[in-house]
Amino acid sequence: MLATDDNTTGKPSLLIVDDDPLIADTLSYYLRGDFQIFTAGSRPEALNWLQNQRSPPDLALVDLGLPPTPHRPLEGFALISEFLARAPHTRIVVLSGQNDLDNARHARTLGAVEFVAKPAAPDQLRALLLRLLDIPPRQSTDTELPLLGDSPAMQKLRVQLRQYADSPFPVLVEGESGSGKELAAASLHGLSQRKRQPYLTLNCAAIAPTLVESALFGHAKGAFTGATGTRLGYFEETGEGTLLLDEIGELPLELQSKLLRVLENGQYQRVGETQVRQSRARIIAATNRDLKQEVRASRFRPDLYHRISVFTVTVPPLRELGTDRLQLLDHFRAQIAAQFHQAPFTLAPAAEKLWLAYEFPGNVRELRNIAIRLATRYPGQTVATERLIEEFDPGMMMAEPALNDRETLIESASQQLLKQEDGFNLNATLMRWEDAYIEAARRRANGNISQAARMLGINRTTLYSRLEALDRERLQAPEDTSR
Repeated sequence: MLATDDNTTGKPSLLIVDDDPLIADTLSYYLRGDFQIFTAGSRPEALNWLQNQRSPPDLALVDLGLPPTPHRPLEGFALISEFLARAPHTRIVVLSGQNDLDNARHARTLGAVEFVAKPAAPDQLRALLLRLLDIPPRQSTDTELPLLGDSPAMQKLRVQLRQYADSPFPVLVEGESGSGKELAAASLHGLSQRKRQPYLTLNCAAIAPTLVESALFGHAKGAFTGATGTRLGYFEETGEGTLLLDEIGELPLELQSKLLRVLENGQYQRVGETQVRQSRARIIAATNRDLKQEVRASRFRPDLYHRISVFTVTVPPLRELGTDRLQLLDHFRAQIAAQFHQAPFTLAPAAEKLWLAYEFPGNVRELRNIAIRLATRYPGQTVATERLIEEFDPGMMMAEPALNDRETLIESASQQLLKQEDGFNLNATLMRWEDAYIEAARRRANGNISQAARMLGINRTTLYSRLEALDRERLQAPEDTSR
């Protein structure tokens, strides 16, 4: 059951997601002096709460073991991904009894800023949460071009943004989660002649479907229960500025037709009114979905897709940016060091090679979170390979370093796993690495099995057989009963 402490209004907000009422109540009682507390017992409950909030929480404490699979981390992982898609600036801390190394690494890859094992000392947990509040979120409303990197992919992106900035036509910004789509959209506005006009963002995934129409177009007093006054919508408030429709792939089908009308002729109506109004806003849409595939699956209107994709730019994933990953590291560690008035950490030469060999499946969001953790743990120190590898998901190494370097990195990783894992099981470890490589290949091939098989150096039938074998082994694996 959702709960709020009404006596702490004005304090930073904290959402606690745990299916154990005793844990949720205890944490709420202990932390209520510093935070405005909300609680939820499941993933649907937490997401439903988020959709009905005017603003997302500053922090979230998330248990991995949530119903209907409380002895497995799948629901917790899904919640982290879905929550950050709707509230990318919320800092998520995982507080879980499912504390093996792979779970911690995967939670961080998905965007969690820290992983804390149960039972946690209350004073240390409180100190961690307060410290995270001191770290400013990434800004996406700069009026100058904020995208870092000198790789060919980033140079191409900057050229496209400058080309399309002053066009009145819609732009579709595509890219993986955490890759920086909001920054690209803000750059389109900041480089345009509209930059002194409003720049507004509506996250289509972060608002309840029943409220989207009112949010976009506004409503008249008495238009529905709770409409106690007239309210302007995003189109009206944007004026002649820029409106970013983030995660547009989440927009319900019934509203897609109404959005299409605005894009075609600029006309819309407030909910509860018959008066036709005219929008002069420039529209940018962003998505991490393959909208062409959504159209084929009849989940997205083809006419709306063609209307919003007059121009399309793709923000490249971090794994394709080469040494830009070092430039981003320099930027974030300097920013964090200045924020906390401490010396920045450095990477040992082997650790720097490891940094360049890592896939960063969570893209810039993951890179920044890793920089935050390293700056907190090793201020002014040199981070060695064995420390850095603790931050990475197994199986996400790219084949960039020379052969001898790769062998060194693999040996370092193996030594670290053997040192830290009690009851090490070679078969289980090989299965996790195989699963990770297959999943990485499928992602890079956008789900195309034939292309994924070519990346992995095997034929398609062999890949299908491996997938079936992995599914069988998962079903036969004993459940983790730790909480």
